[in-house]
Amino acid sequence: MRDKWEEILRRTQFNEVDIRDSRYNQIIHMVSAANGAEPFYSLEDHACRSESLDLARKLDRKAAQAWVGHPYFDVVDNSTDFETKVCRMIQCVCQKLGIDARDRLQTNARKVKFLVKGPLPSEEIFPPGFQDFAVVHDYLQTNGPKMQARLRKRGQKGHWSYTYTVRRPELQGQVIEVKTALTQRDYFNMLSQKDHNHVTVFKTRRCILLNDQYFQLDVYKDPCHPRCKGLILLETYSTLTGDELQQRLPKFLDIVKEVTGDPRYSMFNLSLKERWADNSHFCQSLAGTEFEDVPLKNGLFFCTNENENGLAGY
Repeated sequence: MRDKWEEILRRTQFNEVDIRDSRYNQIIHMVSAANGAEPFYSLEDHACRSESLDLARKLDRKAAQAWVGHPYFDVVDNSTDFETKVCRMIQCVCQKLGIDARDRLQTNARKVKFLVKGPLPSEEIFPPGFQDFAVVHDYLQTNGPKMQARLRKRGQKGHWSYTYTVRRPELQGQVIEVKTALTQRDYFNMLSQKDHNHVTVFKTRRCILLNDQYFQLDVYKDPCHPRCKGLILLETYSTLTGDELQQRLPKFLDIVKEVTGDPRYSMFNLSLKERWADNSHFCQSLAGTEFEDVPLKNGLFFCTNENENGLAGY
């Protein structure tokens, strides 16, 4: 089947990266009821549904796997009732558009981040169908200290997509992040606005679909600041917490700890050229109170002289 697909791409002069990553601003996969809500999967009164339960599960996994690697891919599983599932889907769209849905679509899904100890296991240990991308980030100058703007170049097999992201300070209880797709020309023009207080960030991003949970594994690459040497971070969105969340994480990774909300693992701070101590550009939080439990000295995180994947010394 793969050979046939490659032949179609060759004859049509398409490439897989462009047709997957550039046609749509966002992909949302609504997991079939056949996978996690089996009592609600029925062929009765469904003129368009003919698959058995097992076949439906198989096709659902294949449909999701086809989009692994898209820069804005969300998976909405069956961990809630259907009405809440629909609200979660709408909330995904609102978040990408920067729309404040307030309590009308309130859910407890959140972005969580984990520190991973390297080296990574061999590729054979990872779930089949994972996708690797080269990612380059540059922070741009902004009008105020509480606004962040960055460019992202993301590519695979020599084909690239470009994104401009702006993060604004907290408004009505949430930090708004707006992403805009760019042409290559606009991307290179905007690089002239680069903030020289930051270094360029180079990563390899591995996208993984595991048990209906979408993960992104970021491996920081040279050239990089010494604080980022060997740094590996795992991110996902989840409504789960505590032991339930731990059970969903990839067992084949050596996960050190959760670092969600820790400003030391913010890419903005990781990319700062100067040491963190007495650095006026260090960002504790766009929300103001999110990181109050982090030990501070002189208003900044106090760093000792340890090597930094625990992230001290910088």
